[in-house]
Amino acid sequence: MPESFPLATEPEGVVASLIERFNSGKVSAMMAQFEPGVVFVARDGQSITDPTEIAAQLQRDLSLGLPLKAKARHVFVAGDIAQIVVDWSIEGTGPDGEHVHLEGSASDVVRRGADGRWRYLIDNALGTIVRQPA
Repeated sequence: MPESFPLATEPEGVVASLIERFNSGKVSAMMAQFEPGVVFVARDGQSITDPTEIAAQLQRDLSLGLPLKAKARHVFVAGDIAQIVVDWSIEGTGPDGEHVHLEGSASDVVRRGADGRWRYLIDNALGTIVRQPA
């Protein structure tokens, strides 16, 4: 990954890295922040582990062409694992001319790798939403 998209060296830097990667509009930039075997929680609550399916989910949001705004509410660290609670939003006029407003409070888990960089183990963008069983 080019230096313009560095992975965080501290858990507190994960959100800034996420914003930069999302706002680049590049799925590859987003995928590079995930650990192998990451669990990506879809909007419907389904756990996705297949990288191709995760990329498709990310592409859906990136194709809106709208910026991500996000701020860490809490960062809890236990050694090489951290939980990050993030308030985020995506808002503006989508490519179809319709108004878009997405928001949530994520509950994510990241881990420090052997290289000292923090990557997602669990990406749960709507972590505080109570989902109904299918």
